[in-house]
Amino acid sequence: RMIVWDDISTVLIDMDGTLLDLNFDNQFWQELIPMRFAEQNLIDLESARRLLKPRFKAMEGKLEWYCLDYWTAELGLDIVGLKKQISTLIDILPDAEEFLIAVRNVGKRLVLLTNAHPTTLEIKMRKIDITPYFDQIISSHELGVPKEDALFWPRLKQIEPFDCSSTLMIDDSISVLRAACEYGIDKLIAVSKPDSTRQSIDVKEFDAVKSLREIMP
Repeated sequence: RMIVWDDISTVLIDMDGTLLDLNFDNQFWQELIPMRFAEQNLIDLESARRLLKPRFKAMEGKLEWYCLDYWTAELGLDIVGLKKQISTLIDILPDAEEFLIAVRNVGKRLVLLTNAHPTTLEIKMRKIDITPYFDQIISSHELGVPKEDALFWPRLKQIEPFDCSSTLMIDDSISVLRAACEYGIDKLIAVSKPDSTRQSIDVKEFDAVKSLREIMP
């Protein structure tokens, strides 16, 4: 469905919520961080959530949102240590590995494009090593801007020359897909079930799949 694989030479694919279960990140930012922040500041959990919400909101779409060093300094918490503490929750989404194998088997160039901080990437790959499937792995921290930013795409092209007309981009973030669309990538797929423990998101703007199995080569 939706994809004519013969027309594609490069697949740019996101990590969190596309290949890896977003449950880990949701638990981390929405449960563990407010809990630890509350303990550290001797306040109740509701107050912690109320204080954190605008701080998180202010950084959405910025590189800082994904930066462990930034949040370590900002919140006074050992962000890396806390991530390691719940690393048992890191998991791959159903059919994701099979999809990567299938894409490799049909000879497409496969590039992991993630906003995740290099340390986050390292923690996750230590648990679920999908690195061997990729021709290139790029964290937006190397480019100085997140994928949502229009500047990301020309910078990416300098280190990963791709042809917009034969490139497929898969991501669970609508703002990232919008930026890719504006840059000129026309084959775009949204993942509508990034967190295995939650309901699917209703995606109107782009072709969407619950599972990568739906677009398996």
